[in-house]
Amino acid sequence: MTSTVPTSEHPRARFAPNPALIIVGCALALLALGLTVLFSASAAFRQGTFYYLNKQVGGAVIAAGLAWWVSGRDLERWRQHVWWIGGTAVLLLLLVLVPGVGIAVKGSRRWLGQGALRLQVSEFAKVAMVFCFAHCLAVGQTRVRDLRRGFLPALGIVVAFVVPVVLEPDFGMAALFLAVGLTLLFLAGAKWRHLLLTLVAAVAALGVLLLFNQNRMQRLADFGHKEPPYQLKQALLAYAAGGVGGVGLGEGRQQLAYLPEAHTDFIFAVGGEELGLGFTLGVVALFAAVFLAGLAHLRRAPNLFQFLLVAGALFFITIQALINLLVVTGTVPPKGMSLPFISAGLSNLLVMGLLVGLILNTRRAWMRPGLDGTRRALLEVSPERPENPAP
Repeated sequence: MTSTVPTSEHPRARFAPNPALIIVGCALALLALGLTVLFSASAAFRQGTFYYLNKQVGGAVIAAGLAWWVSGRDLERWRQHVWWIGGTAVLLLLLVLVPGVGIAVKGSRRWLGQGALRLQVSEFAKVAMVFCFAHCLAVGQTRVRDLRRGFLPALGIVVAFVVPVVLEPDFGMAALFLAVGLTLLFLAGAKWRHLLLTLVAAVAALGVLLLFNQNRMQRLADFGHKEPPYQLKQALLAYAAGGVGGVGLGEGRQQLAYLPEAHTDFIFAVGGEELGLGFTLGVVALFAAVFLAGLAHLRRAPNLFQFLLVAGALFFITIQALINLLVVTGTVPPKGMSLPFISAGLSNLLVMGLLVGLILNTRRAWMRPGLDGTRRALLEVSPERPENPAP
């Protein structure tokens, strides 16, 4: 019988960089780039050049604190309260839809808060959904290939989060939740045909909802024309003006009332104009490094729950980044979605801190020689007991 040497004790592992630390380093680099570009992107605002920069710096400090706090928690102990966590998140998503409680902006109800302090509930629901979903799939992993007893109950968790987000309405965020959920189901061993049927049903439901939403139907119609929508056209002009070397930090013109949402959804275009190809390729490379380091880190997972928990955090970061980059380069129809760590926005920045904290939490735990079985009251596998056990 061959013995397995723990990763932390392998001679090469002592000198190899830990993937979780690589992710933290990339997140800090992306945050630094975001703060740099945000200074220019907010130059035309009447509140002053430093208004959004000061808010983002404050949010970054809080996000770092949240990451540090989550990194030291006992995740196995949190699993005892997993359904309270998920239920509270769904309840808050429903409260957003209540007139007078949820804050409506441009026809969408996505925020709770008072005055200038607003938090987008669907952002924080990402953490709750990943936690509940990872727990559900880990406990019932032997039944995930069974449609009635395993797949549909797990899918119901995703639906519970997706439906309120659709009603806000925020189709892009709902698609992000569904994409992460189906990816985790695939990693847990769900059957291909169940996943494909779910995807077809989701696309059909989205098509029906779009038929009753003239604004979004008009966006799709405009995207199909040769002339791109105004916002995308200004973003493309920004890339063209920046070229390889960029026009210089603070010298861009698109954020001067030409490009809407320059400090949030389209901040990538501002960076491309001012800092050129180096910025755009650098951002793509950093997110690619986060994804690859995350895949390497997942190989060390000691059980399915922690594997899916970290995978969910990783995919919420990278898939959201991919959607934003595809939108601001005109590859897919326009959809407002923040670029993680870079776009201005307190809610998304805090949630990114929580997700990085979850990944960082596993750095020390996964390097230990083994798990203490006396501390694990929840079983990862629920095997079926035979009716007539052998003597």
